[in-house]
Amino acid sequence: MGWAIALHGGAGDIPLTLPPERRRPREAGLRHCLQVGVKALKENTPPLDVVELVVRELENNPQFNAGVGSVLTANGTVEMEACIMDGNTKNCGAVSGLKTVVNAISLARLVMEKTPHIYLAFDGAEAFAREQGVETVDTSHFVTPENIERLKQAREANRVQIDYTQPLPKEVQIETHTVVGDSQMGTVGCVAVDGNGNLAAATSTGGFVNKMVGRIGDTPVIGAGTYANSFCAVSATGKGEAIIRGTVARDVAAIMEYKGLSLKEASAYVVEKCVPRGNVGLVAVSATGEVAMPFNTTGMFRACATEDGYSEIAIH
Repeated sequence: MGWAIALHGGAGDIPLTLPPERRRPREAGLRHCLQVGVKALKENTPPLDVVELVVRELENNPQFNAGVGSVLTANGTVEMEACIMDGNTKNCGAVSGLKTVVNAISLARLVMEKTPHIYLAFDGAEAFAREQGVETVDTSHFVTPENIERLKQAREANRVQIDYTQPLPKEVQIETHTVVGDSQMGTVGCVAVDGNGNLAAATSTGGFVNKMVGRIGDTPVIGAGTYANSFCAVSATGKGEAIIRGTVARDVAAIMEYKGLSLKEASAYVVEKCVPRGNVGLVAVSATGEVAMPFNTTGMFRACATEDGYSEIAIH
């Protein structure tokens, strides 16, 4: 037994040649957020508070596809979503379709704690945010030049783009950076367990680049992109539709519970056998402090640390 934490900044077709100027800021972001989470766990902060705190930090980092870094819909707007879940009680909260809320994960927690419901979306979620007094900004805050360029690339390729999708090559390249990863953004998530086996999970995203207005992905769907119970906590990333079909996060917990497998065995089975290759990555911790971070994509920005001193920050 002992505390453990894992977090991700998205999985997908991350090129092995991702240049340093694209890679280092994301690695630095993961390192900072890992340090924030570790410090909180060492101070005996409850895991639910830890995952919210860490995901807020990730949402505030424009390098990732959540919060201020959220990618744009086909209409050039943002529609952010998030989910948080407590393992002991299975209490959970989720939000979708947010356009003005700075930290979607904190609104998801308020849905969990301040309403009789689990999931609020679009106008209802925005109204609840104003009622609760959470920080909001004008929608233009999220419409950055970088995200406009990502949307332009996706439109020109006539597709939606998953986290870290590389733009298709053109006969005439616009600029070098458009083919070396600048369009590649990542959903964020964090899972944590304390020394008493209390577990929590949190995930936040802006979704796909060029997604249809109103599209909802796996992140706010309990048991798909986010799940926690007394066995483990899981946050997934990748192609939302495939993750929903595979009930990825819940399956990890179910395999542990009903087949008696370890966290590493259960998560590896789900990633390798239950979802087509190139579609998913996840981070997970167990009640005993085990950590797993498998993926079947080219890469996944990820980090973890455990009470016994182990830590890791990796991409491929």
